[in-house]
Amino acid sequence: MKIFAIIIPILIIALFIFASVKKISVYETFTLGAKKAFKLIFDIFPYICAILIIVNLLEESGLIERLINVLSPVLSFLGVPSEIMPLIILKPFSGSGSLALLDKIYTDYGVDSFISRCASVVFGSSETTFYIAGVYFSLCKTKKLAKPIAISLFCTFLSSVFACFLCKIM
Repeated sequence: MKIFAIIIPILIIALFIFASVKKISVYETFTLGAKKAFKLIFDIFPYICAILIIVNLLEESGLIERLINVLSPVLSFLGVPSEIMPLIILKPFSGSGSLALLDKIYTDYGVDSFISRCASVVFGSSETTFYIAGVYFSLCKTKKLAKPIAISLFCTFLSSVFACFLCKIM
């Protein structure tokens, strides 16, 4: 285990050695990268802000509750517990919100229950689709987002069904 404690310092030293061999000014390169990072933050901030507002509006409006009621029979038929439906629906919008739901599932059903196992695998096998789309697509200025988001949401749905199937047979 001690080898893992020295990997990062070794990589940093190797980076400085490489930079000195290539005659690269480490400090100037670092500050140039920091300048670009600030510009990036200001470029993507409106997109992140919009995603956070949309998530709060969906939660407060009750739309997520209605969506759960509509999807519950279909997903229950496919073997997905209705107790994790809020997690499946919220995960593409908010990572921290879905983490709070995962914690609530653990508290309500215990960490070793079938529902908690399904929720854990669903949480780990999906991504915050709209956040990722907002951040990454804002950088490339792509306007055609419908297809990639639809494909990503469909894959999230499939991974949720498959996760519950795996939890059932294991």
